[in-house]
Amino acid sequence: MAKRVLVTGITGYIGQHVAAELLRQKYEVVGTVRSLAKAENTKAALYSLPGASNVKYVQADVLSDSGWAEAMNGCDFVIHLASPFLLAEPKDENVMITPAVEGTKRVIKAAIKAGIKRVVLTSSVVSMTSGRPSGTYGPDSWSDLDQNIGAYAKSKTLAEKSAWETVNGSSMELVAINPGFVLGPSLGSAGDGTSEAMIANLIGGKMPAIPDIAMGMVDVRDIARLHVAALEAPKAAGKRFIAASSQPVAMAYLAETLKNAGYKKVPSRKAPNFAIKLMALFDREAKGMVPNLGVKIAYDNHETVEILNWKPTPLEITFTEMAAAISK
Repeated sequence: MAKRVLVTGITGYIGQHVAAELLRQKYEVVGTVRSLAKAENTKAALYSLPGASNVKYVQADVLSDSGWAEAMNGCDFVIHLASPFLLAEPKDENVMITPAVEGTKRVIKAAIKAGIKRVVLTSSVVSMTSGRPSGTYGPDSWSDLDQNIGAYAKSKTLAEKSAWETVNGSSMELVAINPGFVLGPSLGSAGDGTSEAMIANLIGGKMPAIPDIAMGMVDVRDIARLHVAALEAPKAAGKRFIAASSQPVAMAYLAETLKNAGYKKVPSRKAPNFAIKLMALFDREAKGMVPNLGVKIAYDNHETVEILNWKPTPLEITFTEMAAAISK
């Protein structure tokens, strides 16, 4: 009998890819949506996959207790993806922090109550290295909350910490997947607004210069495969897995790859750090970049490779296939 997995945030960029990978590997899928009307795009995106017609959609919001018992009924596992992500720094950091932390606690508590065997939590490398100096970091690292790390990084750090605290003392297993900057083609039309907007601006000539930012990057399809691998890998329980390139990838390299692929409007000029900092005084998106300017973070991802059998997709393929999908 097929095992059943609840995917929170199934309508999102990563959520759709996770659902598709689960169907390919013969799992039954239940997905939560804030409103059932929002499921239509995901139904269309998954339409051609075996078992897609059997995917069940349940209305449940991370800020409300209603719907979670129904959603988890009969499930063996939960993949918790639902969380806000905005590149621009919000005026009030709690716009991100509250739903991320309270929502994570709510889902973990509901999973414990429902007798779920294991929860795979989507965290981020920003919960590991934000506020840290350039260097190499592994799964034991946590971001420095005493530094000005921005609302998104703070929300992911506090949400993951709350997950580990909530599961402590229960028999339920928890695994965290900590992606770097996620790129790659979306399924259907429900792409990630942040990474898609960045690539669209690059290839459309709307980004005048390249900021001095380098990040661990990862293909969205790899993220989906890692989440599914983490469901039942015996050695995964209780671990945090870095899902990012071991070395930081410069935005300039991404831009160069796309320019060499024929996207002539991609800029070559680099933006001076002082210009980004000046823009940050009145532009919230620029403000969100400031903590990362000039920082070079590398990651020790050997456990992800060994325990979850990760074979990273070459990022050149990720960049060009994403650009091709956007420019259709």
